Amino acid sequence: MQELTHFIGGEHVKGTSGRFSDVFNPATGEVEKRCPLASAAEVRAAVENARAAQPGWAAQNPQKRARVMMKFVALLQRDMDKLAEALSREHGKTLPDARGDVQRGLEVAEFCIGAPHLLKGEYTEGAGPGIDMYSMRQPVGVAAGITPFNFPAMIPMWKFCPAIACGNAFILKPSERDPSVPLMLAELMLEAGAPPGVLNVVNGDKEAVDAVLDDPDIAAVGFVGSTPIAHYVYSRGTAAGKRVQCFGGAKNHMIVMPDADMDQAVDALVGAGYGAAGERCMAVSVAVPVGEETADRLVEKLIPRVESLKIGPYTAGEDVDFGPIVTKEALARIKGLVDRGVEEGAELKVDGRNFRLQGYESGNFMGGCLFDRVTKDMDIYKTEIFGPVLSVVRAKSYDEGLALAMDHEYGNGVAIFTRDGDAARDFANRINIGMVGINVPIPVPLAYHTFGGWKKSGFGDLNQHGPDAFKFYTRTKTVTARWPSGVKEGAEFSIPTMG
Repeated sequence: MQELTHFIGGEHVKGTSGRFSDVFNPATGEVEKRCPLASAAEVRAAVENARAAQPGWAAQNPQKRARVMMKFVALLQRDMDKLAEALSREHGKTLPDARGDVQRGLEVAEFCIGAPHLLKGEYTEGAGPGIDMYSMRQPVGVAAGITPFNFPAMIPMWKFCPAIACGNAFILKPSERDPSVPLMLAELMLEAGAPPGVLNVVNGDKEAVDAVLDDPDIAAVGFVGSTPIAHYVYSRGTAAGKRVQCFGGAKNHMIVMPDADMDQAVDALVGAGYGAAGERCMAVSVAVPVGEETADRLVEKLIPRVESLKIGPYTAGEDVDFGPIVTKEALARIKGLVDRGVEEGAELKVDGRNFRLQGYESGNFMGGCLFDRVTKDMDIYKTEIFGPVLSVVRAKSYDEGLALAMDHEYGNGVAIFTRDGDAARDFANRINIGMVGINVPIPVPLAYHTFGGWKKSGFGDLNQHGPDAFKFYTRTKTVTARWPSGVKEGAEFSIPTMG
């Protein structure tokens, strides 16, 4: 059985803690690899490598760092299929979805090629008599990212690409469930020309996370995962004096207005609700049709579509709709929430709990589930299920549908499907959620905008990627300069003004 490593100082390094986590193929249920779980001492070794590498990397001019990003993008394109296959094997998502995972990370790397422009400061000539004033954006030093299982390529790149382009060194602590792709990304960054120690990968569990949060030489930490852990990481990291951004759970609603193109809305709900087996923080898990007639038409069209979803391993072809759940524990949790929904009185229109795939009986497969007449007091409405389960919550009016999304504790993404421009404009203006789609079910911003949720979906003042990333991974230094003319006027004892 293959034993994975850490990647520290530009080399694969065997784990020394003696602790390991099994890495499964979720389609077969078989253990295929062992992942080392780092001790605090191993995390510290990575930090020391990063500290040693960072000053020299920061001293490279921004164009040279951008050229490394340019080469990294080319290498990602070269190895796209190889990365996607490794990702699908450990996570379970289909090959087209895995390529999309890599592509959305690649696009952030492309955006980071523009670092020389994004790192420009400000300048004021003649701020006072013989005085000029300018600001500089300088790297924070060593940054770290703690990333989830559901996007093992995209989210690590959302974290380390901007950080490295800014001149920082980076410690990546990926999910131990699917750690191979992050290690491959570190190899590619080294091949692209980043010096050893600029990008380090340390596999681990809570012990490694706590070591990252407590290490005095790590200046900034980014996290993506569940809301309870996001809150924990944010609280502990900021208490240690770090700059921290954390992104948590979601319960994304899609409001379907009576005038919506119903076929388009159904296509959107099936893809956004069941793609990647629902294991996306931007998955649509709640459909909110406005009016009974709208709801009846929507449910009638959804039932056969959900029943006909093609489920299988990534090796079954490009036309598979979604694959297995990442672990047996996650599968049991999802089925338990479906059981709970039935107990609470929701109508289970499509039941995928007993789905079995011939030849893959030990795999973590389940079929799509569709609930109707879910109410906001039910656990399946309040809880992030993170599985192939869509709940229909009927609203009597537009304002009632809007209130459902606004009153939920999560605020990651939301969508409205309508032909009414006034309703769409009002919705976008009033909704208290970070990412809004108008006839777009999964409104993930492109790399040159920023990604972030509101309410309990986000902790911190700045979003991921886009311009916010360059603010998060740099500090502003302002210089006030005066070159004396040779005339000495004596000491000044009052606060300086430019009047």
